[in-house]
Amino acid sequence: MSRPESTLENQTSPQPPTTLVPPPGCPAHGAGQAGEFTPLYGGEAETDSERLYEELRKRYGAVAPVLAPGGVPAWLVLSYHAITEVLRAPSRFTSDPRVSNRPLEPTHPLAPIAMWQPLINFADGPEHLRLREAENTTLGQLNRRGMRRYVERETDHLIDLVCADGHADLVADYAEQLPMRVLTRLFGLADSGGAELAAACRDLLKGSETALQSNAKVVAILTELVRDRAENPRQDIPSWLLNQLTPDEVVQHLRHMLVAGNETTTNLITDTIRFILSDSRAHGRLSGGHMTLPDAIEHVLWNNPPLRVLPARYALQDTTLGEGETRTQIRKGDMLLLGLAAGNTDPAIRPDLEESMVGNRSHLSFGAGPHSCPGADLGRAIAETAIDRLLTRLPDVRLTVAPAELKADSTWMARHVSALPVEFTPTAPNSEPRRATP
Repeated sequence: MSRPESTLENQTSPQPPTTLVPPPGCPAHGAGQAGEFTPLYGGEAETDSERLYEELRKRYGAVAPVLAPGGVPAWLVLSYHAITEVLRAPSRFTSDPRVSNRPLEPTHPLAPIAMWQPLINFADGPEHLRLREAENTTLGQLNRRGMRRYVERETDHLIDLVCADGHADLVADYAEQLPMRVLTRLFGLADSGGAELAAACRDLLKGSETALQSNAKVVAILTELVRDRAENPRQDIPSWLLNQLTPDEVVQHLRHMLVAGNETTTNLITDTIRFILSDSRAHGRLSGGHMTLPDAIEHVLWNNPPLRVLPARYALQDTTLGEGETRTQIRKGDMLLLGLAAGNTDPAIRPDLEESMVGNRSHLSFGAGPHSCPGADLGRAIAETAIDRLLTRLPDVRLTVAPAELKADSTWMARHVSALPVEFTPTAPNSEPRRATP
């Protein structure tokens, strides 16, 4: 099947957007329905994204024309090899949205995550290296052993709140709370604001009507924090970043760490617990020592990446993308969205999804190339500690509903399990002190 050779900058988004049709003369017209742009938000895009990705793959191949929230035309990259091609070719595809042929207005709901900011994920070349070095140096100053003890104490505190009850919701009571508690501690923020920050970070990722207000709330809190650390430095992430970056750069990098680190780690913890409690074979293999907890986490990263779609890259020149004779024509300035979930299940690399991927870390869940996630190991460590502590403290924990009954609050970028209701044998709280220095 031929690919649409449409130029995205020539499209006009209807209000409210449903589909976009290519201009006269586009080859997509000859292919009938192949010229429509499929929304990545609402309906099936959020309730059954796997099915939608497969339909798009069958219809278009490696690259499909879609709409991001707000009616923004883009190409969704669906194949593993095409995604890695984009991520590893900074001479052809940039992270800098200022080259876009459809620039967003500051009032657009995607502005908080897709408009240019002085941030590592919008930079390439020497500027990216400068910002990456600052982040790596900062994260390298963390006392990893001390931080693990701190995460264990935070998990114990959360388990203590429910362990005597014999039942809990492991999303609201545990997975949604732990990552932000760790991050606020590393930032030197008060614990009391963690829930509010977590909700705001999750909201701005959705591209919702309230995304701009949520972003403003997060930026205001972090701006005040950076202003304080400039005058009163401490042994924490904001202070270490201030030794290398401007205050504005520090605010934006802290915001990025909160937004990306909280939601992705929450989803990783939730989906790994769900996998272990829903699959009797996995639970048995884990209990019997035939599968390690890191193995279970990598299995989830392959099949349920914390972010299902990663925005965005932009073509620096007219180019093509895809496989063989069916490469799609991409115009200079076009936006590309990277379908990490679709790439991880690409039949070209995983013809049998039941085949074990134990020991294989080549999934796309943390990106690839120069922009691979610098906090990947930190996220893995938090998730592993959280799940290990939970299974140690509550060894007979079990779901109270069938796995098929579990619901998800999904968005165009991520699938967030709404609740994990469980029961277990009531046990006494742990009496250890809660605080430790990371």
